[in-house]
Amino acid sequence: MDDRQARDVLYAGASGLVGGLALPALLERAAAEGFRVYAVVRRPLALKHPSLHPIQADLGAADGLADAAQQLRAADVQLQVLVCALGTTLRQAGSAAAFAAIDRDLVVALAQLARAQGATQALVVSSVGAQAGSRNLYLRVKGEMEAQISALGFTRVDFLHPGLLLGQRNGPPRPGEGIAQALAPLFNPLLIGPLRRYGAISARSVAAAVVALCGEPGSGISRISNRQIQALAG
Repeated sequence: MDDRQARDVLYAGASGLVGGLALPALLERAAAEGFRVYAVVRRPLALKHPSLHPIQADLGAADGLADAAQQLRAADVQLQVLVCALGTTLRQAGSAAAFAAIDRDLVVALAQLARAQGATQALVVSSVGAQAGSRNLYLRVKGEMEAQISALGFTRVDFLHPGLLLGQRNGPPRPGEGIAQALAPLFNPLLIGPLRRYGAISARSVAAAVVALCGEPGSGISRISNRQIQALAG
């Protein structure tokens, strides 16, 4: 991260698979490099760290975002980066509208909040195949989210496009995902050439890529595939 810029990070998705894996490593970077991580959480985190500053707010409530914004202003935070690993499923959300409200609207609203607080980079975990015109609800919502964030004026935007995430979630089980994870070792070797981007990938690799990309210089909009994620993860 550039010492000449505001260095702090707004972090969303700490309780999710990728977000939960990336946060400890990002905090180690924060301690070494002297920036702070403001994590928006609904409930207190078990994780404690000198560089971690929880912003406790219920983003699902009508005044949740306003509450988070007020806490950020009170802390006199000037952000450099938004890291967002929020996401749900249609099954968990309960309806298409509720799913879009989280995976598109809430993510965009957090990006707007971060931009208003000075953030110049948005780093968002999205999905391979995300496209605003897709017939698939999941991919269409992700694509719409990307289009809206891309228009907010960030200097740099990084959308991670992993395939199926491999890893153990802390939250409610996702039966379909569990079956797909079990079959992934059989199907991954069959995906060659351009199809490799649809393969399953370790959530730890995606988390490592998030940490590597946070605060990187440069400009433009990037969509980062499995192969690039693996390279960033080292």
